[in-house]
Order: sequence, then structure tokens, then C-alpha cells
Amino acid sequence: MPLRPESLHDHACLIVHGPDQPGLVAAVTSLITRNKGNIVTLDQYSDNPEGGAFFQRVVFHRPDLSAAMPEIEADLDKTLGAQGMTWQLTDQSVPKRMAILASTSDHCLLELLWRQRRGELNATIPMVISNHTNTAESVRSFGVPFFHIPSQGPDKSAAEAEIVKLLTGNVDFVVLARYMQILSDDFLTQVGVPVINIHHSFLPAFIGAGPYKKAKERGVKLIGATSHYVTKDLDEGPIIEQDVARVTHAMSANDLQARGAYVERAVLSRAVQWHAEDRVIRHGNQTIVFA
Repeated sequence: MPLRPESLHDHACLIVHGPDQPGLVAAVTSLITRNKGNIVTLDQYSDNPEGGAFFQRVVFHRPDLSAAMPEIEADLDKTLGAQGMTWQLTDQSVPKRMAILASTSDHCLLELLWRQRRGELNATIPMVISNHTNTAESVRSFGVPFFHIPSQGPDKSAAEAEIVKLLTGNVDFVVLARYMQILSDDFLTQVGVPVINIHHSFLPAFIGAGPYKKAKERGVKLIGATSHYVTKDLDEGPIIEQDVARVTHAMSANDLQARGAYVERAVLSRAVQWHAEDRVIRHGNQTIVFA
């Protein structure tokens, strides 16, 4: 189980990404030491030690972290910037703000609400937005504000504008918990924060409506789910997590859908947890996940 925010007091997470070169690990660990930090975890990966890319995630404890952050950031900029590295430093005791967009299916939505209430996700949920009202009562029972924004017809611009107005300045990332609307490029640009989606298969198989009916007709033996970042290319963004479940010829399309919903919940929850804990580094159309 992930650590609760209160146990992460004075803990910082440092993400480092850039061209691999000798001395990077020493530079980072020395920087943390001279800034009175104590390393708790350190994960790193190089895709090629000769001219490849380097990725690192370090969690360290530093007393009075919030007061020391500006000084640490200045040191990072001076030390790592000179080596052509990009970096991100976050206070792990500050949960990320996660908005959820949903439609009529509630299994992924309720899973996230339940896990967040149990303290399994280092995130707050300032709002749930849906183009239907059937989940409103369930959402509000968790003490989370629910907003209904209908989205009908080919022109979604008015609905997207309302959603952007709600999200702007209020969230750090957005989760599409089976939100059955295609988001425009303009929407993604205006929102300006990462958007995570769950897809009911190993992409790009069985796209469109009725995926489990198509899977049944094809006689599949495995069904799966994929969670990925949303980009302007539909369902082709960087993949965060995937999983499968075995099925048999005796199962109906409804049986497949029920088992698929279980996989979708688990896959999306893991992807959200890892993103909220700064465990995912985007690299082109791929991800490095320090899970």
C-alpha cells in the first residue's frame, strides 16, 4: 500500500531525465547530501550507456523541506542544467489534484473514489464531471462535487469549453474513467495538464463500440486493458500500464465485459497511483515507470 501523505512530510521526489553521461548519479546524490537530504529510494535506468537517455527517480527526506525547496531548486538548475538534464522536484506530502471525467459506466469511477477515500491514492478529487447524471448520487456520497455537462451532437466545443472552465487552475491531472467522448486537440491544449485514459483492450484491438461483443465473435482467449496518456492521436498516447485476464469459449459477451471491467479498474488504478507518486517519466511516445 502506498504511503499516506502525512507519512511523506518533508519528503521530496526528484525526477531527472536527459542524455546519459558519466557522473550523473554522483552529481545527484552529492547535491542531495549537501542540501542536508537523506535518500530514501533511488531508481534509475539508461536505455543505452553510450549516447542513450538516462532516467532517475529519487525520493529523499529533508527537514524543513518547504523552506529549503527554493535553495535546492537553484542548486538543481545550476548543477543539472549545466549537463543538459531536465528535472522536476515535488513535495510528496502535497497530494495532486485529480479531476475525473465519466459517462454512464461507473466501475472505474467508483474504484478511484473508493481507493482515494481509503488513502491508497496520493491525490485529492476536487470534482467529477459527467455527460450523464446516473452516477451523481454515488459521487456525492463520497463528498466529491459532481458536475453534469451534457455533450451531444457532432459539435462538442460548447461542452468542452465548460469543462475547461471548471478545470483551469483547479487540477494537476485529469482521468477519463470510461468517459465516452473524444476530446479535441484544442481541449487538450487548453487544459494543459496530463490526461490519463483507460481502454478496454490491448491497443489498438477491438476499437469502437461493442468491444466485448467483437471479442466474443473472434473467439479470444485473453482480454485486457490499457491505460495511457491522451494525445491528439486517438488511443495512441504513451502507455502507462496493461494487464490481461484469461477467458474461455463458454463465456458470454456479458461475462467477458464483467471480467474486463475488473481488469480495467485495476489497470487504471495502478496507472493513476504511479502518476500521482511521480513514478512515470514520459519519453517520446513511451514511458519509463518506476513502479
